[in-house]
Parts: sequence; structure tokens; C-alpha cells
Amino acid sequence: MSKNPELARLADHDAGTVDWKRWGTYLSDRAWGTVREDYSADGDAWNYFPHDHARSRVYRWNEDGIGGFCDQKQHLCLAVGLWNEKDPILKERMFGLSNLQGNHGEDVKEYYFFLDGTPTHSYMKMLYKYPQVEYPYEELVEVNGNRDQSQPEYELFDALHDEFLANRYFDVFIEYAKAGPEDILCRITAVNRGPDTAPIHILPHLWYRNTWSWETDQTRPAIQQVAPGVATTTHPEFDTRSWQIRASDGQSVDLLFTENETNFSRIDKSKNLSRYVKDGFHNALINGDSSAINRERGSKMTGHAHAMIPPGEEFVVELRLAPESSADPFEDFDAVFAARIAEADEFYEAMRPPTLSDDSQLVARQAFGSLLWSKQYYHFDVYRWLKGDPTQPTPPESRWKGRNWRWKQLHNADVILMPDTWEYPWYASWDLAFHCIAISHIDPAFAKQQLLMMGYEWYQHANGQYPAYEWNFDDVNPPVLCWAAWRVYQIELEQKGTGDTKFLKQMFQNGMLNFGYWVNRKDDSGRDIFGGGFLGMDNIGCFDRDKPLPDGGTLEQSDGTSWMALYCATMLNIASELAVEEPLYQNMAVKYFEHFLNIAHAMTNMDGAGINLWDTEDEFFYDVISLPSGESIPVKIHSMVGLVPLFAVFVESAEREQGKGLQKFNEAAKWFIGNRPDLLKNVAPVKEAGKNGAHILAILSTDRLTAVLRRMLDPEEFLSDYGIRSVSRYHLEHPYEFDAGGQKFEVKYTPAESDSRLFGGNSNWRGPIWFPVNYTIVRSLHEFSRYYGDDYKVECPTGSGVWMSLDEVAGELAQRLCNIFLRDAAQDGRRAVFGDNDYFQTDPHWRDYVHFSEYFNGDTGAGVGASHQTGWTALVVSLLYEYWKQHERG
Repeated sequence: MSKNPELARLADHDAGTVDWKRWGTYLSDRAWGTVREDYSADGDAWNYFPHDHARSRVYRWNEDGIGGFCDQKQHLCLAVGLWNEKDPILKERMFGLSNLQGNHGEDVKEYYFFLDGTPTHSYMKMLYKYPQVEYPYEELVEVNGNRDQSQPEYELFDALHDEFLANRYFDVFIEYAKAGPEDILCRITAVNRGPDTAPIHILPHLWYRNTWSWETDQTRPAIQQVAPGVATTTHPEFDTRSWQIRASDGQSVDLLFTENETNFSRIDKSKNLSRYVKDGFHNALINGDSSAINRERGSKMTGHAHAMIPPGEEFVVELRLAPESSADPFEDFDAVFAARIAEADEFYEAMRPPTLSDDSQLVARQAFGSLLWSKQYYHFDVYRWLKGDPTQPTPPESRWKGRNWRWKQLHNADVILMPDTWEYPWYASWDLAFHCIAISHIDPAFAKQQLLMMGYEWYQHANGQYPAYEWNFDDVNPPVLCWAAWRVYQIELEQKGTGDTKFLKQMFQNGMLNFGYWVNRKDDSGRDIFGGGFLGMDNIGCFDRDKPLPDGGTLEQSDGTSWMALYCATMLNIASELAVEEPLYQNMAVKYFEHFLNIAHAMTNMDGAGINLWDTEDEFFYDVISLPSGESIPVKIHSMVGLVPLFAVFVESAEREQGKGLQKFNEAAKWFIGNRPDLLKNVAPVKEAGKNGAHILAILSTDRLTAVLRRMLDPEEFLSDYGIRSVSRYHLEHPYEFDAGGQKFEVKYTPAESDSRLFGGNSNWRGPIWFPVNYTIVRSLHEFSRYYGDDYKVECPTGSGVWMSLDEVAGELAQRLCNIFLRDAAQDGRRAVFGDNDYFQTDPHWRDYVHFSEYFNGDTGAGVGASHQTGWTALVVSLLYEYWKQHERG
């Protein structure tokens, strides 16, 4: 692969010679309604800092905005404000419903698309579709509030149906290009898609995050006008910066200033501490209050450009933020943009697998772009948050035993890959694992840095636990960070020919601490059967798995135990790889080998040593409730819980097994299985050599693997045209019911949005297709195929008469998942992700802009849940790039 300019920038950055990533699209789409900003006694974050306060009230920890750009510590921020002369609010941030306002939980009610980006943020592009009519804030809140869980969400398209069909909106493209590491160009292009001339006001913002209100003796930085359309600012963290602006029609762009200070008179009727406040631009423009703005200086600034745009025409505003002003800052503006766009094209073409279709590459590039836009600065010091700031009122005393009180060591102030830029503007450790796999295809160094970061002492707890997410850092996510690290290692090895064993060693050390946490905290009975609660799959059970069960029972979790078996297999894999260079790791390999066999043994209740999670009649894994009486009751839901045991597989090639560094491990493993033959019953054939002399370690024996795949590949159960469902379609006609403690619990197949408020109701694991577990299934099948080869075949789909090898099944599932986003020639080029919205499917200004939703309808493939959860849904690029040969055959 030739070193194109973007690869050269990445190399310089990774070598530490040029900090190309100091500036990027690190600004969140939403900071209101977050736990960080919640200082209430009851933990009601959504109501403590609602959307209505966001324009007037200063944020303590993070800023937000539309199409934002900032430095990696978020001192200085850029974003875009808009007004159509109809809206009652200056559009400075995306609007959406809080968890209680939405009939399916929180939900952004805007249309925007992240279209492109490079790893160094040398070029970034997004699109916001801005209605030309008044935005229906109250209608969206009222109608959704009157709907229940059984009804669909009321979307912006529903509220403005006729207006969208008449194309009465602006396409607002926001682009950034870097002329150098510190020289940032921004281009905002508004295109009138409607039939009539329409007004628009474009207000590019520049402002400082408020860091001065929380300490004594802090100085508020200032931005000041030095000439028409020119402002400068100086900050201790960087040298003087010049900000210059122009409009395409040559108008003189007014500069307006205010302060990033709370408008207390609006929030609580108290006296303002500053004459100029955060919502000054809104008050000046919408309310006509010219006294609300300063014409000379402030900590928050905007350039105000406005135009009447004829149908089909465009209006462009350009600006430049650079270390020093220039007599003609726009002389090379177009040339820089043209160069960065061409370099982005070159970068992605170099990454593109041979024969990958143009449509597949379009989807992959938008997924990569969306993933890069999801990198956000995240700031949260839990101890300071609990204690409060010296200049602010003391938080309620109850918070010291409230949310996250055990995580006083957690102090995050980093750029992190978020699950979603609006709905989930906070990291989740198991989500992050999958984000890193996807982004490693274009920036493995960043993927490694993100995974290692979770093991820093200001993230990982002293007890070994990784932080889950800010709503409850104590929650337990599936332990997949080391598995993701191994996959990232493999991807980089395939790209460069050499693997980063130093990275593996560091992840292995962090993983040992976390593994110890699981063994000591999540195996209550000491029988190698692991719990953990909801484990990321929110409402997949018939009751809340995070809470005590009715009748005092204990839930023995098939998925929790299987995740731990996968953890063992991963640590064994990493230790074996490291032992090639450092034989000392053989001792750890033996430890995890023995752990694995003990867990697999416990799951099948051999000799009464554990809990029987395998149902011999149904030939499937279930959770089991252990009652105080000693009785065990299987929870017979055909769900992803029973498929997770597929993930626990490790195949050792003959080359590595017989190579240097593993002699002692081989001897110890041989001795162990010779002395404990009881542990080998009903697991994969450990002692039998497979394809090319490989050996396997897996929970599933050959017979059980066949049985589980028969059910998984049955279209009447798990297999959809678009991947593997999280709950079997069998439960559509046969809901599972469970009676306990005088309560009746039920699980039925629900292919789209959740019909219950369990876990907030904003996600659903009772039928939809989820990319993280589907990707893990695909990788697991690939791993099994390394042992079984092409001779072992299964019927796919079940009952079809078509027999495939496991690698072919993996490719088939990968293709079905990719088909969610790709044009279907048999359906007039429609994309399943858009569902039955004919306008999105056919309009030329919508049909090729893809949303990477949180999950997908188990029957139709339509996008459901958070509309921008590109984090783990970006795994589609891994499927496209890793299985392109199967796509070609398909």
C-alpha cells in the first residue's frame, strides 16, 4: 500500500512528530440531560437539565452544538447556528425527546447524516436537513407523550409530512479541512431544495467552554473583533488565533459577541452575574433585543450571514481559524478543500477491497465517516461531581451514597468513541470494544489507544471492574475488551505483516485484573457459573436481570457464563501468542485453559458439579433459576442468551502449537486433560486434531454445535433475511410465560421497538437484529471453520436443502447483515434500513444518505432505536472488508 498523504499524516501523528489530531469533530450533539450535568438529589438527569435550559444555561463538563469542531481538551469550540425566520428558537443544537417524553425512550427528532471523514480529521463532512417551516417542538412532545409502547414513534417526518414531500427544507452541508495541524477551514453550504425562495441565517459560532466559573481566581478568556469579519483570541493552552469569515454573495458579515454565562434571570428569575449571557444571540435575533449582544468582545462569538435563496440555489459561508491572520485567508481556501477531498478519496480507495461494489464502498465510507464524527471529548471527574465546586452550591449530601459513589477515582478528560452522538453521548465499555474493531481498519493506533485507556487507573476500578457507562458505572457489561484487542491485533497484523505484541501485553495485564473481578464478584456460588445482570442485552429476559428475582431465586446466566468462557479463550489466545516471544506466558495460558474447561464442565452439570444450562430435550442453552429449595427452573426463552455459548471457541493452529514457546503449555495441558477426563465430556473434541492439525477448545461439542446451528439458521426461529434475531420468531405465536411471586412475566417476539419500559424502553432485545452479537457470531463461525474445515456442513437455511461449510455460513450471514444498507436490485434499489418510507427510498436527496441505527427490525431490516448509533453498527465495514470474497461469490 503506497503512503498517500492521509497515511503520511497518520504516521507522523503516531510517531509523535506532528499532532494532527489535536483538533477534530470532538463536540457532542447533546450535553443536556446527561448524568454529568445532573446535581439533583434524586438523579433525575433529564429534568434537572432539560433542552429548554440548554440555550441559556452553562454546561459544567462538556459543550454541544451542530457540526462542531474543537481541540482535544475542548477549550475552544466551533459549531453552526441556523435560523429560518420561522423557528421560535435559534437552532444551535439538535432537538430530541427525553426518556420520559418519548413513548420508546429518548430520541433525537432531527435528520442529519455524517457523510465523510479521515482519521486525522483533515477532512470532515456532514449534512443537516433544516426545515423551512417552524420546527414543531411542542407537537413532537405532545403527540409522543400521548402514545404508548405499542404505538410507533411520532417522527419529524410525520409532523412535517407535507412540507418534506414538497422539499421545503435546506440541505446544510458542513465541511472542515485542515491546511495544517492548527489551520482549520470550515465551509457551510445551504442548498434550497424547496419550490420557493426562502430565507436562511447562518451563524458560525466560536466560543470557549466555561472553565472559569468552577474555581476561584479564574480569568475568563475573550474573543475580540480586530477588523470587519476578523476576530482574534489568546488562550494559555495555545497561541493567538485568528478567525476570519466571508459569504459567497460578498456581504459584510456582522460579528456578534456575548459571554458563555448562565442567563439566571430566565432559568430561575435570579440576578445575572454577567450583562451578556449564553442565549444572547437567540435574544438578539429571535426577540430583537440588540442590547443582548456585545459588538466588540466576549467568550462566545458568531458571524451573522443571511440570504434569500432561490429554489435549487445555494448560499455559502466560509471561515478560517488559524494561528495567525492573513491578508487574504481565502486565497488558497478552495485549493485546500479540493486537495483534502482528493486525499480522502485516495485514502479510502487504498483501503477498498478488490471488487467491492461502489454501493458497498459508499456505505463503508459513510460508516467510517460517522464513526469518526462520533469521537467526542468526554469530561467527568466523579469525586469533584460528588463534592461540588468551591464557587457553587454544595450538592445534596445524599449523593455520596447515590449514583456512581463507588467510582471516586474516575476522572475522564479524553476524546472517546461514543455509541451515538445524541442519544448516547457517553461511552459504554462493551460498545467501545466493537467501535475499536471497526475503526481499526483505518486507524489501528487510535483503536489500541481507546482499548488501553479503559485500563488506566482513572478509568478501571481498583477491584478490576471496567466502568460500564455514566448512568451506572457499577453495571456489568460483557467482558469483551480483550477479545476486541485480539481482533484489532489480528487486523493490524493482516494489514502490516507485523503485530503489536507490546499492545497485547498491556491489554493482557488489564484483562487479568478484570478477569479476577469476574471470578471474585460474579460467581456467587463458586461453581464457575457466572451472573452479571442485564449484561448489555437490556430486556432480553422476562424480568429485570439486574434486580433480585421473585421468590428469592438466583439467576444462573447462560450468557454470563459463556462470556466468561470466551474471556478464558481470549486470554489463552493472547497468552499463547505472547509465549512465542516470551515463554513465561505459558503459565498464564495453562491457567486460562483450565478455567475454560471448568466453566464448560459446570454449564452441563456433569457429576452434579454445576447447573445444567443445556436442555437435552430442546437441545439449547437457557438461563436457570435456582430456588432456595434447591430446585432449578430453566427459563425456556429461545433468545440470544442461548446463542452466546457459540462465542466461546478457541482454535490453535498446528504451526503455533508446535512452534517455539509453547512446549511447557502443551505438556501441562496434556497432563491436565489426562488427569481430568471428566471435564472433556460434552465439549468440543479437545484431543482430536482437525483441519491441518488444528486443535479446538469450545463449549459446544460437535453434536451440540449442529443442534444450536439448526435452530439459529431456521427462518421460523432466529434467521432473518437481514441477520440473526435476538429472540426467536417462535415466540410470536408462543410467548414465554413465567409466574413467580404472584406476578406474571411474559416474553414475546417483538421485531422492532420495545413494548415495555424495562430498562427505560429505549432499546429492545426481544426480536431485533443487533450488530455486535451478529458480528461475534460471524467471527465465531469463522473460528470453528478453522478446525472443522469444509467437510463439516450444516443446512442453511434450515429446511432449504442447501448445505454450507461454516465459513460459507459466516459469509452468508455477513451478506444478509450488509443487505440492510445496500441497494436491493430486486426491490427497485430500495434500502431495507429506510423501511417503508417511500420518500427516503426514492428521493435523490435522501436515498443515498444512510443512517446506522442502533438495531434493526427482525423481519424487514428497517432501522430502529437510536438513529446514529454508528459505534457498533459501523461493524458493517468489518463485514464488508473482511468478507468481500464471499460477497463477490454471492
